[in-house]
Amino acid sequence: MSEIGQNIWTGLTTASWLDQFNLVLGLLGVGLMIRRSLWAFPVGLAAVSVQGVLFYRAAFPADALLQVFFFLTLAWGWWHWVRDSTPAAELPVTALSWRSRGLVLGAALGATVVWARWIGPAMGAVMPWRDAFIAMFSVAAQVLQARKNVENWPLWAAVNLVAIASYWSAALAYTAFLYAIYLVMGLVGWRAWTRAMAKPATA
Repeated sequence: MSEIGQNIWTGLTTASWLDQFNLVLGLLGVGLMIRRSLWAFPVGLAAVSVQGVLFYRAAFPADALLQVFFFLTLAWGWWHWVRDSTPAAELPVTALSWRSRGLVLGAALGATVVWARWIGPAMGAVMPWRDAFIAMFSVAAQVLQARKNVENWPLWAAVNLVAIASYWSAALAYTAFLYAIYLVMGLVGWRAWTRAMAKPATA
């Protein structure tokens, strides 16, 4: 078995049961979100709760706190999807205007700079720019996903690409492999939601 394959296999077989459970919840949650199922929200809430515990145990308080934001955003998204649906039709997938896209991108980039220049270094981050980009663009993507905007998927793709490159360069093939799975699923989600915009929304 190649060194890369061995690294991936070792990661799969030696991860704790909580890590494995978190992986299953994450994959299931993304799969349900691709299908625009309301079940994606309770699964997502469970996933970020487990992720928060893992970060807290690993002494990453900022990452653990970020999961609290994701939890609240998912809870709001669940309420939003249910409130604005009808018995005959689900909340439709929508696209942002070019102005709104620019505002979202500018806000995410601005937050990335603030995090990387001041917050990350204050917390002793080893790779503050990578951490800042992944954190802030994940926040933007999560908010857009809760709003059912199709633009959440390209933002997730950008996050996953940066994560893959970072972990691969650090010889963490298993972690890069997991993000590659999320990247593929995200691209499938982008295509599925784009196609859904062209169809009448049904419950």
